[in-house]
Amino acid sequence: PDMMSAGWAELNRDLRTETRRDALVADFRHNRGGHTSALVLERLAGKVTAWDNPRGFEAGTYPMDAPRGPMVALTDQYAGSDGDIVSAGFRQRGLGPLVGTRTWGGVIGIDGRYSLADGTVVTQPRYAFWFVGGLGWSVENYGVDPDVEVPIAPQDWAAGRDTQLEKGVELLLAALEEHPPARPPSRTDRPSRVPPVLGPRP
Repeated sequence: PDMMSAGWAELNRDLRTETRRDALVADFRHNRGGHTSALVLERLAGKVTAWDNPRGFEAGTYPMDAPRGPMVALTDQYAGSDGDIVSAGFRQRGLGPLVGTRTWGGVIGIDGRYSLADGTVVTQPRYAFWFVGGLGWSVENYGVDPDVEVPIAPQDWAAGRDTQLEKGVELLLAALEEHPPARPPSRTDRPSRVPPVLGPRP
Protein backbone atom coordinates (compact mmCIF):
# COMPACT_ATOMS: atom_id res chain seq x y z
CA PRO A 1 0.00 0.00 0.00
CA ASP A 2 2.86 2.42 0.69
CA MET A 3 6.56 2.80 1.42
CA MET A 4 6.05 3.62 5.08
CA SER A 5 5.69 1.55 8.23
CA ALA A 6 2.45 -0.19 7.18
CA GLY A 7 3.83 -1.21 3.79
CA TRP A 8 7.19 -2.28 5.25
CA ALA A 9 5.44 -4.42 7.87
CA GLU A 10 3.20 -6.01 5.23
CA LEU A 11 6.17 -6.81 2.98
CA ASN A 12 8.08 -8.51 5.79
CA ARG A 13 4.98 -10.34 6.97
CA ASP A 14 4.51 -11.93 3.54
CA LEU A 15 8.02 -12.18 2.10
CA ARG A 16 9.14 -15.30 3.98
CA THR A 17 6.27 -17.30 2.46
CA GLU A 18 6.48 -15.76 -1.01
CA THR A 19 10.24 -16.26 -1.47
CA ARG A 20 9.80 -20.01 -0.98
CA ARG A 21 8.16 -20.05 -4.42
CA ASP A 22 10.07 -20.56 -7.66
CA ALA A 23 9.41 -17.00 -8.87
CA LEU A 24 8.21 -13.71 -7.42
CA VAL A 25 5.83 -10.92 -8.43
CA ALA A 26 6.45 -7.56 -6.70
CA ASP A 27 3.28 -5.46 -6.91
CA PHE A 28 3.98 -1.71 -6.66
CA ARG A 29 0.60 -0.63 -8.06
CA HIS A 30 -1.40 2.00 -6.14
CA ASN A 31 1.66 2.64 -3.97
CA ARG A 32 1.20 5.92 -2.09
CA GLY A 33 4.92 6.46 -1.47
CA GLY A 34 6.94 7.13 1.65
CA HIS A 35 10.62 6.48 2.34
CA THR A 36 11.40 2.75 2.45
CA SER A 37 12.08 2.01 -1.25
CA ALA A 38 15.81 1.46 -0.63
CA LEU A 39 15.00 -1.16 2.01
CA VAL A 40 12.47 -2.89 -0.24
CA LEU A 41 14.91 -3.02 -3.15
CA GLU A 42 17.65 -4.33 -0.88
CA ARG A 43 15.41 -7.22 0.19
CA LEU A 44 14.36 -8.02 -3.38
CA ALA A 45 17.97 -7.89 -4.65
CA GLY A 46 19.11 -10.60 -2.24
CA LYS A 47 20.89 -13.55 -3.90
CA VAL A 48 20.91 -17.11 -2.59
CA THR A 49 24.52 -17.79 -1.60
CA ALA A 50 24.00 -20.75 0.75
CA TRP A 51 21.37 -22.99 2.34
CA ASP A 52 20.55 -23.39 6.01
CA ASN A 53 19.74 -27.07 6.66
CA PRO A 54 18.37 -27.50 10.21
CA ARG A 55 17.72 -31.07 11.32
CA GLY A 56 14.06 -32.01 10.94
CA PHE A 57 13.08 -28.84 9.06
CA GLU A 58 12.89 -27.62 5.48
CA ALA A 59 16.07 -26.02 4.14
CA GLY A 60 16.02 -22.25 3.97
CA THR A 61 17.95 -19.74 1.91
CA TYR A 62 20.87 -17.65 3.09
CA PRO A 63 20.31 -14.78 3.22
CA MET A 64 16.88 -15.46 4.63
CA ASP A 65 14.00 -14.51 2.32
CA ALA A 66 16.22 -14.14 -0.75
CA PRO A 67 14.23 -14.72 -3.96
CA ARG A 68 14.95 -18.16 -5.43
CA GLY A 69 14.15 -17.42 -9.05
CA PRO A 70 13.13 -14.76 -11.57
CA MET A 71 11.06 -11.72 -10.65
CA VAL A 72 8.73 -9.22 -12.29
CA ALA A 73 7.31 -6.02 -10.85
CA LEU A 74 3.88 -4.56 -11.55
CA THR A 75 3.35 -0.81 -11.55
CA ASP A 76 0.71 1.67 -12.70
CA GLN A 77 -0.29 5.32 -12.90
CA TYR A 78 -1.27 5.31 -9.22
CA ALA A 79 2.25 4.46 -8.01
CA GLY A 80 3.81 7.77 -7.02
CA SER A 81 6.61 9.38 -5.04
CA ASP A 82 8.50 6.44 -3.49
CA GLY A 83 6.27 4.26 -5.68
CA ASP A 84 7.93 5.96 -8.67
CA ILE A 85 11.34 5.50 -7.09
CA VAL A 86 10.94 1.80 -6.29
CA SER A 87 9.70 1.16 -9.84
CA ALA A 88 12.73 2.98 -11.31
CA GLY A 89 15.07 1.21 -8.89
CA PHE A 90 13.72 -2.23 -9.80
CA ARG A 91 14.56 -1.55 -13.46
CA GLN A 92 17.93 0.05 -12.72
CA ARG A 93 19.06 -2.99 -10.73
CA GLY A 94 17.99 -5.38 -13.48
CA LEU A 95 15.83 -7.37 -11.06
CA GLY A 96 13.33 -8.21 -13.80
CA PRO A 97 10.88 -6.62 -16.22
CA LEU A 98 8.52 -3.85 -15.11
CA VAL A 99 4.96 -4.55 -16.27
CA GLY A 100 1.93 -2.25 -16.33
CA THR A 101 1.52 1.42 -17.12
CA ARG A 102 3.66 4.55 -16.62
CA THR A 103 3.91 5.65 -12.99
CA TRP A 104 2.48 8.90 -11.62
CA GLY A 105 5.63 11.03 -11.85
CA GLY A 106 5.47 12.88 -8.54
CA VAL A 107 8.88 12.24 -7.01
CA ILE A 108 9.73 15.55 -5.30
CA GLY A 109 8.79 15.24 -1.63
CA ILE A 110 7.21 18.01 0.39
CA ASP A 111 7.36 19.37 3.92
CA GLY A 112 4.43 20.91 5.79
CA ARG A 113 6.46 24.01 6.46
CA TYR A 114 3.92 26.60 7.66
CA SER A 115 0.75 26.22 9.72
CA LEU A 116 -1.90 28.88 9.11
CA ALA A 117 -4.38 30.43 11.53
CA ASP A 118 -7.32 28.51 10.05
CA GLY A 119 -5.62 25.15 10.73
CA THR A 120 -4.43 24.50 7.18
CA VAL A 121 -0.79 24.13 6.14
CA VAL A 122 1.39 25.37 3.28
CA THR A 123 3.65 22.70 1.79
CA GLN A 124 7.05 23.28 0.23
CA PRO A 125 8.72 21.03 -2.40
CA ARG A 126 12.03 19.98 -0.92
CA TYR A 127 13.31 16.50 -1.87
CA ALA A 128 14.17 16.21 -5.58
CA PHE A 129 15.56 13.01 -7.11
CA TRP A 130 18.17 12.54 -9.84
CA PHE A 131 18.63 9.01 -11.21
CA VAL A 132 21.78 7.52 -12.75
CA GLY A 133 21.66 5.43 -15.91
CA GLY A 134 20.28 8.12 -18.20
CA LEU A 135 17.07 8.90 -16.27
CA GLY A 136 18.42 12.04 -14.60
CA TRP A 137 15.58 14.35 -13.54
CA SER A 138 13.13 12.79 -16.00
CA VAL A 139 10.96 10.84 -13.55
CA GLU A 140 9.50 14.02 -12.01
CA ASN A 141 6.43 15.17 -13.98
CA TYR A 142 6.69 12.11 -16.24
CA GLY A 143 7.00 8.85 -14.29
CA VAL A 144 8.66 5.55 -15.11
CA ASP A 145 7.80 3.71 -18.31
CA PRO A 146 7.24 -0.03 -17.94
CA ASP A 147 9.28 -2.51 -19.96
CA VAL A 148 6.03 -4.17 -20.99
CA GLU A 149 3.03 -1.83 -21.22
CA VAL A 150 -0.21 -3.52 -20.18
CA PRO A 151 -3.23 -1.30 -19.46
CA ILE A 152 -6.28 -2.67 -17.70
CA ALA A 153 -9.31 -1.88 -19.86
CA PRO A 154 -12.69 -1.02 -18.29
CA GLN A 155 -14.14 -4.32 -19.46
CA ASP A 156 -11.28 -6.15 -17.71
CA TRP A 157 -12.03 -4.31 -14.45
CA ALA A 158 -15.72 -5.19 -14.83
CA ALA A 159 -14.90 -8.85 -15.43
CA GLY A 160 -12.42 -8.99 -12.54
CA ARG A 161 -9.49 -9.71 -14.87
CA ASP A 162 -6.03 -8.49 -13.90
CA THR A 163 -4.26 -8.35 -17.27
CA GLN A 164 -1.10 -6.92 -15.71
CA LEU A 165 -0.76 -9.79 -13.27
CA GLU A 166 -1.55 -12.28 -16.03
CA LYS A 167 1.25 -10.83 -18.18
CA GLY A 168 3.66 -10.86 -15.25
CA VAL A 169 2.98 -14.54 -14.59
CA GLU A 170 3.35 -15.32 -18.30
CA LEU A 171 6.79 -13.66 -18.32
CA LEU A 172 7.84 -15.52 -15.18
CA LEU A 173 6.84 -18.91 -16.56
CA ALA A 174 8.90 -18.21 -19.69
CA ALA A 175 11.85 -17.02 -17.55
CA LEU A 176 11.72 -20.19 -15.44
CA GLU A 177 12.31 -22.26 -18.57
CA GLU A 178 15.66 -20.52 -19.09
CA HIS A 179 16.59 -19.76 -15.48
CA PRO A 180 15.46 -22.48 -13.07
CA PRO A 181 15.11 -21.44 -9.42
CA ALA A 182 17.74 -22.16 -6.81
CA ARG A 183 17.19 -25.52 -5.09
CA PRO A 184 18.62 -26.78 -1.79
CA PRO A 185 21.23 -29.53 -2.08
CA SER A 186 20.41 -33.11 -1.19
CA ARG A 187 21.37 -33.85 2.40
CA THR A 188 23.21 -36.93 1.19
CA ASP A 189 25.49 -34.90 -1.11
CA ARG A 190 29.10 -34.74 0.01
CA PRO A 191 31.87 -32.76 -1.66
CA SER A 192 34.20 -34.94 -3.72
CA ARG A 193 37.15 -32.77 -2.76
CA VAL A 194 38.04 -30.03 -0.36
CA PRO A 195 36.75 -26.74 -1.82
CA PRO A 196 39.34 -24.10 -2.69
CA VAL A 197 39.91 -21.29 -0.25
CA LEU A 198 37.85 -18.29 -1.41
CA GLY A 199 40.12 -15.66 0.04
CA PRO A 200 42.85 -14.96 2.59
CA ARG A 201 42.31 -16.55 5.98
CA PRO A 202 42.04 -14.14 8.91
